[in-house]
Amino acid sequence: MEQQQIFEIIVNNTKELLPELESHNFSQSDSLRDLGANSVDRSELIMMTLEEMDANIPMAQMAKANNIGELAQIMFEQQA
Repeated sequence: MEQQQIFEIIVNNTKELLPELESHNFSQSDSLRDLGANSVDRSELIMMTLEEMDANIPMAQMAKANNIGELAQIMFEQQA
């Protein structure tokens, strides 16, 4: 799966978890925390995305991400 596809999955899952962001124009530099996602939301988002990717990546790897673009990059690099 390409990094852009992963980014799009993250965006779609974010909109599902936080419907108030439906009209937000997402960019790679957006921080989930700054968008209003709490730690439970972020964990749920990661799990939803990994499930959709059919990937098994340790959650600890995701802690390094500062924004959605970095999260997509980590998932892209770590996918099997």
